[in-house]
Amino acid sequence: MKSKKSSALDAIKAAMEAEMDAHNFYSKAAQKTKNPKGRDMFSQLADFEKNHFHHLKALYDSLKGEGKWIDYSGTTFSDKGKMISTGLSIEKEVRSQADDLDALSIAIKEERKAQKQYLEMAEEIADPLGKDMFKKLAREEELHERILNDQFYTLNNNGVWTWGD
Repeated sequence: MKSKKSSALDAIKAAMEAEMDAHNFYSKAAQKTKNPKGRDMFSQLADFEKNHFHHLKALYDSLKGEGKWIDYSGTTFSDKGKMISTGLSIEKEVRSQADDLDALSIAIKEERKAQKQYLEMAEEIADPLGKDMFKKLAREEELHERILNDQFYTLNNNGVWTWGD
């Protein structure tokens, strides 16, 4: 039978892997999208997930070494410059939007899954710092899901990215 510490470490390790997968997904989506607003949004989400990974790694190392939970203050989006012009023909823009919609759809599902995982982890943790960290991570994943849903809606229905507007 596994100890609670071992179970927590296993869960954190799985969350770290999921965050790195999300980082890689968003990095690839940023490279593929032709739209500057989409590229910026996916890049910021990639940075967000990498930051989650680093905080989870610090938590993992702290729990494994000292057995202590760490404080997590949260992560916010940066305010990068807005670039409007895409320089694409209408035909290329339509194809690009279809790919972007696919990426957004996948990302929405993954953010929902991550949110659920962090809420479940928060329920399992007795330590207030640990519980708080996982709840904050869940709220951040919920924010990502809302942002992605908004972008999906406007891109699908209006044919435009609204990130940064």
